[in-house]
Amino acid sequence: MSIDDSLRSLSLDYVNLLINGQAFSDVTFSVEGKIVHAHRCILAARSLFFRKFFCSTGTVSGSGSDPLSPPTNSRSSQGVIIPVNSVGYEVFLLMLQFLYSGQVSIVPQRHETRPNCSERGCWHTHCSSAVDLALDILSAARSFGIEQLVLLTQKQLAMMVEKASIEDVMKVLLASRKQDMHQLWTTCSNLIAKSSIPPEILAKHIPMNMVAKIEQLRLKSSLLHHPLMPPHHNPPPADTNNQKIHRMRRALDSSDVELVKLMVMSEGLNLDESLALHYAVENCSREVVKALLELGAGDVNYPAGPVGKTPLHVASEMVSPDMVAVLLDHHADPNVKTIEGITPLDILRTLTSDFLFKGAVPGLTRIEPNKLRLCLELVQSAAMVMLREEGNNSGNLSVDDSRLVYLNLGGEEIGCNKMDVSGRREDQHYDHDHHQRHESWQGGCDISMYHHHPHHHEYN
Repeated sequence: MSIDDSLRSLSLDYVNLLINGQAFSDVTFSVEGKIVHAHRCILAARSLFFRKFFCSTGTVSGSGSDPLSPPTNSRSSQGVIIPVNSVGYEVFLLMLQFLYSGQVSIVPQRHETRPNCSERGCWHTHCSSAVDLALDILSAARSFGIEQLVLLTQKQLAMMVEKASIEDVMKVLLASRKQDMHQLWTTCSNLIAKSSIPPEILAKHIPMNMVAKIEQLRLKSSLLHHPLMPPHHNPPPADTNNQKIHRMRRALDSSDVELVKLMVMSEGLNLDESLALHYAVENCSREVVKALLELGAGDVNYPAGPVGKTPLHVASEMVSPDMVAVLLDHHADPNVKTIEGITPLDILRTLTSDFLFKGAVPGLTRIEPNKLRLCLELVQSAAMVMLREEGNNSGNLSVDDSRLVYLNLGGEEIGCNKMDVSGRREDQHYDHDHHQRHESWQGGCDISMYHHHPHHHEYN
């Protein structure tokens, strides 16, 4: 047997002792409510931190920031239980595996389901989940004073960031600066300096002193006026597009439009092809939709799916005055047609007709009656303004002018008792002139109105 084979066998024997050696264990840890059995002599031999801890009364620095707490009164079959602070169960086991065997795989297992990674079959070589795990291991190795594991993890992170997304590169940059790892800091800062991300966007994610250093790097390398895209920002293969869209939607869900802008500038995210505006209209607040529109990186009239619905079609189906108003304010076309020739105005007329003459709108859930009226009048007004601007005095709004509907929802026309439904929600944001024009109307009835479910649109 060669020396390498002998060392490999010894390493495997010690890993097996960690996994199956509970009968010989003489120390017990509690990590995230789970029990981990280990052996004092091995930990003390491999880690100065553990040696000092076992020789002391249960603390190392006494500062309250130790990764281990003093032993509790709880007891296992091998003695007292030592709580582990600020280190996760998976990371703690990987750290022990390194102490026992001298080797460990920092990259997650291929194809396993991981948090922060939605790509099916991902190899986890440089995804957000792999970067997060490596950063957690790095922090734990520093806390427990395992310098060999620190160096191993630092080397792994340096390879990861070459292909990682720009937001993950910035996470590693922050960690490298915090833990004083100059080589890793240099790698990350050079990658960010080569990107075309402007300093005002960088300042949203990293401290200003780091932004200043990156700007200095750009000046020194003459990249300020001739930005180059780093290797990991080349157009991604098709199989990563779903992962990119998932990250974009996560950012929109958390109202982080700046991160979406970052993805557009550094990763080439196409807001139209990823249906960012359609998704935001369905699932996000008016403020998020407005901020997304103000990026100027997408087409407000982009047709989605086989039918070709625009965001205004979606907002009209939702009967959302807020969304209709903000889209119209940013030049959404009320006369744009789907493949089937349907305009947003047609959608609102159909909903109104169904409610007035059938007393129900199929597929919709309850809403306030004034919302439908407001949406219809906002879209009609915008259509007429466009018509006047085009200098067309024939009164043609893609349909005959006689078909324009000015509503008095409810009332005797449909056999209902009148009631005041003029109360307005405090969070409505449509134009003040529209608001004054609509605020005093009365009418309505006690018939159920309906709101379109946000997940049944044909562009999905």
